[in-house]
Amino acid sequence: MENRKIQILIIDLGSQYTQIIRRSLRYLGFHSIILSPSKSSSWVKENRLKGLQGIILSGGSASVYDANAPKIPKELLDFAVPVLGICYGMQWMAYINDKNSVHKVKEGKSYGPVEVTLKESKLFEKLGNSINAWSSHGDSIKKVPQNKLQSFKVIATSRSGKVIEAMENEKNRLYAVQFHPEVEQTEDENIILNNFVANICGSKKDYFKKEVIKEIQEKTQKILGDGKAIIGVSGGVDSTTLAAILAPVLGKQLKAFLIDTGGMRKGEIEKIKNIAKSAKINLEVIDKYKSKFIKNIGQSIDAEEKRMRFREVYGEVFREVASSFSATHMIQGTLATDLIESGSAGKSAMIKTHHNVDLKLGIKEIMPLSDFFKFEVLEMARMFGLNELLASRQPFPGPGLYLRILGAPVTAELLEIVREADHEVAEILKKHKLYNKISQTIVALLGINTVGVKGDGRVYGYSLVVRTVETADFMTVKGFYLPPKVCEEINSTLVKHPQIVRVFYDWTTKPPATTEFE
Repeated sequence: MENRKIQILIIDLGSQYTQIIRRSLRYLGFHSIILSPSKSSSWVKENRLKGLQGIILSGGSASVYDANAPKIPKELLDFAVPVLGICYGMQWMAYINDKNSVHKVKEGKSYGPVEVTLKESKLFEKLGNSINAWSSHGDSIKKVPQNKLQSFKVIATSRSGKVIEAMENEKNRLYAVQFHPEVEQTEDENIILNNFVANICGSKKDYFKKEVIKEIQEKTQKILGDGKAIIGVSGGVDSTTLAAILAPVLGKQLKAFLIDTGGMRKGEIEKIKNIAKSAKINLEVIDKYKSKFIKNIGQSIDAEEKRMRFREVYGEVFREVASSFSATHMIQGTLATDLIESGSAGKSAMIKTHHNVDLKLGIKEIMPLSDFFKFEVLEMARMFGLNELLASRQPFPGPGLYLRILGAPVTAELLEIVREADHEVAEILKKHKLYNKISQTIVALLGINTVGVKGDGRVYGYSLVVRTVETADFMTVKGFYLPPKVCEEINSTLVKHPQIVRVFYDWTTKPPATTEFE
């Protein structure tokens, strides 16, 4: 796998979406590599004659005028391969050729959907005259560079032609878009990337899904060598699929275990055991730490501190298992999404602490899924023959129900309320054949008590919020709107609990929200 010729280089300029570009290219059938600006020039010099077909400049949160803004070597434009700049990549492409071409957005930041009018360009083939796109930037192009060295023309605008959304120098094969063609919120998002990679760069498909599992097995075996590894299986798609992929080739070198944290869904432990058995995973259940999880996490209502407190106990269990097994390595089902949101992927900002990232156990860490996104792992599960019970299961965060008690100290009693409510909502969604259409369902308890009326008497109880979303990569999500009759059934079911007086619904997109509340 390491020896494969790379056709497309993605230069990471600090965007939360950089890994999504790579995911989109895999979806289209192309391998790529992500490098920092500082490493990109030397890599291009070494690989330009070894198959490199094109360069993509990611977006980023910086302004080209910031003192610490990513510095991209200008020589990248002189390597005679096509270049596509996205967001910050476009701003840099303009700025490097004309320092007066970029200005700050008057409102401070352009953020949200935008209707883009398209002109004729190889970049926009098979698209109509306009698309709905996703915008997220603080700088904007006020004029395209036009000089002896680089002369661009405008190929897309918005706001009745007032805002430049894309430009090109067809002669030198330089293209740039202000919006984000890689995210789901952009209409027909894969067409633009495919036009660039396949048509403009002339790249040939070199990524085939059937090869992925074999590559994961071979790479992990090579890293592990004669060592021994532990893997925590949560019952979710990621860790369970990875354990199932590796168990046949690692055999006794691998110890799989499940931590019963006390924050699991109703009936979850037995379900996980059955899934592990069907996937031929030899699984040990560790349940002696439940009360410690509750006690430790219940000391805080702050979301980030709760995650850190969960992580403390989680790491303690891992250290115990690693020691008893004399493990040399820890294998994690960590996804690209986890690394991005924890600030461990390139230059992306930290959004939240992830319990399974950088545990620092004193043993080596292997993350075979760190380049992949949720929908890709689901495909692996199906390809590997795991039953639909696993492949169709909705994601569940490692800290579980602890993240679904908001604004109140976590107690065993509140965990049980949320656990039952989560189960009831899932059953209603399954009854109406909606569950498998929803990417993730979150049922959370709001810690602020409000007045309600039950049995002609005044009660002072909690509120629940139900959040349903759909997505492919979990880096961006949109709300899955439930039919009114389903909402009515959920309402009537949940308020039967004596301590619940209200039910709310949340269909906010990500961004600005996250998928979970905490």
